[in-house]
Amino acid sequence: MSVLLHISDTHFGTEEVRVSDALRALVEQHRPDAVVLSGDITQRARHRQFAAARAFCDSLGVARWLALPGNHDIPLFNLFARVFAPYAGYKQAFGDDLEPVLELHDVLLVGVNTTRPERHKHGEVSRAQVDRVVRLLGKASRNRLRVVVTHQPACVMRPEDEKDRLRGGEAAVRAWAEAGADLVLGGHIHLPFVSDLCARALTRRPLYCIQAGTALSHRVRHGSPNSVNLLRWVVPPAGERRTCTAERWDYDLADARFEQTHTYELKLGE
Repeated sequence: MSVLLHISDTHFGTEEVRVSDALRALVEQHRPDAVVLSGDITQRARHRQFAAARAFCDSLGVARWLALPGNHDIPLFNLFARVFAPYAGYKQAFGDDLEPVLELHDVLLVGVNTTRPERHKHGEVSRAQVDRVVRLLGKASRNRLRVVVTHQPACVMRPEDEKDRLRGGEAAVRAWAEAGADLVLGGHIHLPFVSDLCARALTRRPLYCIQAGTALSHRVRHGSPNSVNLLRWVVPPAGERRTCTAERWDYDLADARFEQTHTYELKLGE
């Protein structure tokens, strides 16, 4: 079995120490095989915020990571840096690859950089990016869980969040589903949920959009607490349906720990 920890929108510079400690304890308890950090790592893309984020990530003791920049990881007020070196701070802390691929023995994770320095916060996925993901998914076997990671949400549940939905996301999820994607992970709106895109007639093949809340920041929204996801995947025996378990873990202020609040058994396609 492989266990993935999905965190997002840590917004270092606004992180809560007690929540950070609680996340360390959760990692120690469940020992994930890899961590996915789907953007907005910092609040204002400052070097000290990236340094704090890198130190925290290292403190978790998880060897394998897939991290993506979010719109907050691009300088907002430093216009020179935004134009000429928008990802300099991110690259110094998390490496030069803005669209990383992480391969475990039974999981394929494909990162897509949906930020655009010329935009304030809105994300976009291009045709070339969609096609790249399709090619990578096409090489993966049935025995792998196939996961795409973006920052901005590929789908939303509420009409008021439509403005924050990934531009080009609707065509992207259709193409990725047909190519074999099982899950699309994201963040940005600080609202955790799981959405069955096939049931919503957005795709013909099963594909689930899984959103994480803000993992560590005091910038919680929509009445949702700090929140992370744990994903559990076991390669099924021959002839059995592929399934994945998604767990939502919310921070409990009274107990100062993350507690499991929702469990989803996701029936996947072939």
